[in-house]
Amino acid sequence: MDDTLVLRNHLKEARAEKKLSQAQLAEIVGVSRNTISSIETGQFNPTAKLALVLCIALDKKFEELFFF
Repeated sequence: MDDTLVLRNHLKEARAEKKLSQAQLAEIVGVSRNTISSIETGQFNPTAKLALVLCIALDKKFEELFFF
């Protein structure tokens, strides 16, 4: 697979800026802490809805959190 098409993110950095733990962010957006961890490590790509909810929760634009 072409590495340029792998969805990457700055979720961990954005979460740290807000001084939130994975568990706190998970509670805010309605998912498990494991889901947040899996997104941060690139093991799981969020749905479009979850990605947008994360953007709202972290006060970031989509392109500030997610990129190829």
